[in-house]
Amino acid sequence: MVAEMEQQTLDMVRERFSHDRFATVNGAVIEEIAEGYAKCSMRISDDHKNALGAVMGGAIFTLADFTFAVATNWQEQPVVSLDASITFLGKAKGSMLIAEAKKIRAGRRTCCYVVEITDELGSQIAHMTSNGFAV
Repeated sequence: MVAEMEQQTLDMVRERFSHDRFATVNGAVIEEIAEGYAKCSMRISDDHKNALGAVMGGAIFTLADFTFAVATNWQEQPVVSLDASITFLGKAKGSMLIAEAKKIRAGRRTCCYVVEITDELGSQIAHMTSNGFAV
């Protein structure tokens, strides 16, 4: 029964965020949600690659930013990003990017999250911190 309710909630969140067109058109998929947490993925295609054959930084940032948005907005009052800082750590060796956003701290109006981006092989791709403001 609990698993069924969790799946229904996940399905509702996926439907809600399907309107985030830029991220979803580029392949972002919500995998998991929990209090102060989200996990999203993006299958890497040639459309995500730069002239050197690596995944474009903008694709990585899009997934990280989308994951932050899901983690902060799926159940609480709306949050917008105040700032985000991303550090690119390595090249994706696999065929999928995975981002996990975790709440570090939340006050009445602001929050801070860390987003770790890896591939399905466990390669570290990027690390992002993002601060949000509850509107």
